Amino acid sequence: MDIKIKYIAQKVIAKTKVIIESKKIKKSLHKADSVRVIVGAGSTSYNGWISTDYPLLDICKEQSWHELFELGMIDALLAEHVFEHLTDNEVELALFNSYKFIKKGGYIRIAVPDGFHSSRSYIDLIKPGGTGIGSDDHKQLFNYTSLSEKLITAGFSVKLLEWYDEYKVFNYRDWVIEDGLILRSSRFDERNINNPNTYTSLIIDAVKE
Repeated sequence: MDIKIKYIAQKVIAKTKVIIESKKIKKSLHKADSVRVIVGAGSTSYNGWISTDYPLLDICKEQSWHELFELGMIDALLAEHVFEHLTDNEVELALFNSYKFIKKGGYIRIAVPDGFHSSRSYIDLIKPGGTGIGSDDHKQLFNYTSLSEKLITAGFSVKLLEWYDEYKVFNYRDWVIEDGLILRSSRFDERNINNPNTYTSLIIDAVKE
C-alpha cells in the first residue's frame, strides 16, 4: 500500500474510533447518577468511571471537553501520572478546563511523580529525561508547593493526600479508594511490599467550592 494512502487510512480509522467512543460516552451520561471521568486513562478502567484518553479528550482544549460534556456537569476527575507530561502552559489550560467542567463541590484527584521524594534513585527514574519508563516524555517535576500553586490559581481549594515535604519527610492523609484509586501510591504500588514508600506519588484532591 502506498505510504500516503496508508497514512490517510490510519487517520480515518483513528477518527472513526473517536466518534464511536464519543457516542458511547454520551449515551452512558444519560444513565449516570454521577459523572466521574478518568483522563489520560490509557488502559485503565474502573467501575463507575468513564475512561478517556487523547485524542478522544484533549484536556488542554476546551472544545474537546464540549464535545463530550456540559459545563459544570462532572462530579469527579481522576488523573494519575498525566500532568507531568504537559508543559506549564498546557497544565494551566488543562486545570482551567477541568475547573469549568467540574460541578460545584466536585473535585479532581491528581497524582504525579513527587519531586521532593527522599530517594535519589526514585528521582533519577521519574525526572524529565530520567531512566524510568515514560520519563523521556516528562516535561516537569512537581512538588506539593508547585502543583498546589497551579491548582489554586485555577480556582481550586487544595487537600494534600500523599506528599513529601521540603525536609524529605513523607506525609499521609487517609483517602477513600472509591473517590479515585491511585495505583502508584504508598498503599497500592507493588514496589512498596518489601520496602515501604519505594514508589509513591504526590497525590492531591483539588475541590471546586
